[in-house]
Amino acid sequence: MKHILWLLRWIVKIAIFFTLFAFALNNQQVTTVHFFFGNYWLAPMVLVVLGAFTIGVVVGVLGMAPWWWKHRHAQQGPASSQTATEPTVPATPPVYADGI
Repeated sequence: MKHILWLLRWIVKIAIFFTLFAFALNNQQVTTVHFFFGNYWLAPMVLVVLGAFTIGVVVGVLGMAPWWWKHRHAQQGPASSQTATEPTVPATPPVYADGI
């Protein structure tokens, strides 16, 4: 069952890729992006969409960075609690699924 789901997931990924690739190939018309003060940019539609996607990813990552840093530092804990002690040895050896 896992292999069927894995295969289905890859088929969906490939279908999405080819759909977006066909979208890119079919949108080669030149478009105009107007900025402030009469400035504009002439580019194929696919570059405009790719640029908007890239800007969205960058804004999303920059918006999440403080949250990531906060939670990373919270997981590390205070530096003073990390003292040089002897490593702990588990009381019982681990039991593996194959019985070794």
